Amino acid sequence: MTSTFLTSPLDVLKTRLQSTFYQDYLAASRAARGIPPPDTLPFARAALLHIRETFQILVAVPRAEGWQALFKGLGPNLVGVVPARAINFYAYGNGKRLYAQFLNNGRETAGIHLLSAATAGIITGTATNPIWLVKTRLQLDKSRSEGPGGQGRQYRNALDCVRQTLRTEGVRGLYRGLSASYLGVTESTLQWVLYEQMKLYLATREQRLLSSGRDPTTWDQTVAWTGKLGAAGSAKFVAAIVTYPHEVVRTRLRQAPSTIDPATGRPTLKYTGLLQCFKLIWKEEGLASMYGGLTPHMLRVVPSAAIMFGMYEGVLKLLGESSGV
Repeated sequence: MTSTFLTSPLDVLKTRLQSTFYQDYLAASRAARGIPPPDTLPFARAALLHIRETFQILVAVPRAEGWQALFKGLGPNLVGVVPARAINFYAYGNGKRLYAQFLNNGRETAGIHLLSAATAGIITGTATNPIWLVKTRLQLDKSRSEGPGGQGRQYRNALDCVRQTLRTEGVRGLYRGLSASYLGVTESTLQWVLYEQMKLYLATREQRLLSSGRDPTTWDQTVAWTGKLGAAGSAKFVAAIVTYPHEVVRTRLRQAPSTIDPATGRPTLKYTGLLQCFKLIWKEEGLASMYGGLTPHMLRVVPSAAIMFGMYEGVLKLLGESSGV
């Protein structure tokens, strides 16, 4: 909960940079300044442009909407993060134990870790998708940023968002983006597998040190104290970079409908499915848009993962338990 609160502005920024509205805004801004699209620029220049635009929006949001805008969606985020992490760690830990017991005579392997992480990801995504949908829509809800004559806020609060979604889209509306969440299981799975392998390396290193009988050096002591935190942050960094496009697709699928069908009077959706969303983003905006919001995302999730996994290991140790490897 502490990590979620402290990194909320970066989460809001990431979500907005992933959305259609802000991608269109940035494209118009670049065109006005004579800057070509990022996918036509050299990698280094495109990366610098992305970082600059990221921090420009971070400054512009509180100026246009007030500092409270940097914490939009924090309520459902806090409500969601505790059960989501509890379910994920519980399902992973018990899945690891059961799969090892029934499939591999009680011994853990990378395959057991992979299967356990995938199972935990699917269970967690299914249970918490409505919470993340509400969070996303509240973060994208434009209020004072539209200025005089604008449409104003669409949702008063999280409960109003749920009511409007159920009224206009039905129960299925609360599970929009679930397919992308399932695709995102690859990220949590890769993160868990990498983390376990890094922990195995650290345990093997510590065992070799004990067997050698030599006194630990300053570096050995540093690794002992910070190894698991570094492993958690590194695992998240690699997993997030490899699988990031699913984050953008998931945000687009969770966007509130922006137009009304004149024939039926019902809201129409621009993005209707996983593959359709991938294809449409690629066609209209190019590859670079698949990485919109990457900078604030990485600034947020890497330290967040280190803190979360560090607390997980610390609490287990405090209770006299072990996470396994």
